[in-house]
Amino acid sequence: MVTVEQVARPRPSGAVEAQLWDLAATVVDPEVPVLTIEDLGVLRSVRVDGDQVVVQITPTYSGCPAVDAMRDDIVTALGAAGHERVRVDVVLAPAWTTDWMSQDGRSKLEQYGIAPPAPRRTDGVVSLGLGVRCPHCGSLHTREASHFGSTSCKALYICQRCQEPFDYFKEH
Repeated sequence: MVTVEQVARPRPSGAVEAQLWDLAATVVDPEVPVLTIEDLGVLRSVRVDGDQVVVQITPTYSGCPAVDAMRDDIVTALGAAGHERVRVDVVLAPAWTTDWMSQDGRSKLEQYGIAPPAPRRTDGVVSLGLGVRCPHCGSLHTREASHFGSTSCKALYICQRCQEPFDYFKEH
């Protein structure tokens, strides 16, 4: 069985692959443009296979409409750096989880006005689910207005304190 920790940050150790990773990591999520695909944890691996660069991504869910844009943007970013042959493979297993999102990515979401998902606990402690924190005023006095927000991975919430609506990036 593969654990989240085994697949969470597979950054390459070789110099060439690390440089290619850094190039691919500049690609932003087309649905949440403050996040890179690295912040989101969608970028899984980058390797050289002969004269071709092979990049693996795992979408936030199997029907994610942003995958084609991410693929095109990865090819464009690597192509602009002189890599003519780029293949982007979409890998669905193991399934993406919000645990793969970086802490920097969570902070960027909050600064952008989207409530980030809480990291899942792995120490056996059960969370009481006290609520979703408003990214505008910090209040936990919020309510879900719609389970589906502007994208499938977000829900729409309203803060009862500041009355501002906001998206919540749902835990997966």
